[in-house]
Amino acid sequence: MTRRRLVYKGRTKTLYEGYSTETSILHFRDEATVQDGKPAIFEGKGVLNNRLSEHLMKSLNVVGVPTHLVKRVNMREQLVRTAEIFPLRIVVRNFAAGSIVKRFGLTEGDPLPRPILEFYLKDAKLGNPLVTEDQAVAFGWASPHDLEDILPLALRANDFLTGMMMGVGIRLVDFSFEVGRIWEEDYQRLVIVDEISPDVCRLWDMDTGRKLDKDIVLLGLDRLTEAYSEVAERLGVLPRNGLQAQKPTLVK
Repeated sequence: MTRRRLVYKGRTKTLYEGYSTETSILHFRDEATVQDGKPAIFEGKGVLNNRLSEHLMKSLNVVGVPTHLVKRVNMREQLVRTAEIFPLRIVVRNFAAGSIVKRFGLTEGDPLPRPILEFYLKDAKLGNPLVTEDQAVAFGWASPHDLEDILPLALRANDFLTGMMMGVGIRLVDFSFEVGRIWEEDYQRLVIVDEISPDVCRLWDMDTGRKLDKDIVLLGLDRLTEAYSEVAERLGVLPRNGLQAQKPTLVK
């Protein structure tokens, strides 16, 4: 087996070169950031996120929201289209949670008057700051035309994912995603890249408000794999009790 060239290693995923210049391999790891900011291993998390992201990205493709997904190639990896990725993370908020609560003195869980779109610069050294559309254009992170295309892409994705989650008793509080540009001959278009999974969504049980997403570990809880498995089971991605929850292991 030939060694694949590493393109990028993030906190939870690794990107390798694909079978051609037009594709890449996205590998989902078992890591998550715990309360003290250190990484921990949750056995099976990468498998779950790979399956969940495949299911959600494939569903978005079907309803006309383009993504970079080509296909899942094994338990932990996806074949994706190579894209020119914007240095921005887009957040769509439906309910008050996280930083917006502190910024505007809101009550966690309150519905927002309408979905709110926010842009964050992907720069960990700067703390991934919130940026305005004017700043994104002025500093060359996106063009006015790009922003015009991102808005309907985000809102269509939000409408579809909200309905899908609601159908299985889950509230989509907010989610974040990244956007990339791909070329088809002389034509370019924007697509959703990276992943759509509980790592980048806030998912709450509609009846109890129980958290089923990444915030579990930020609260000091250790049932992350169990919660992600429940989301996969409700969506029909995995059979019930497909993966058993296990204690996290801190990365040294």
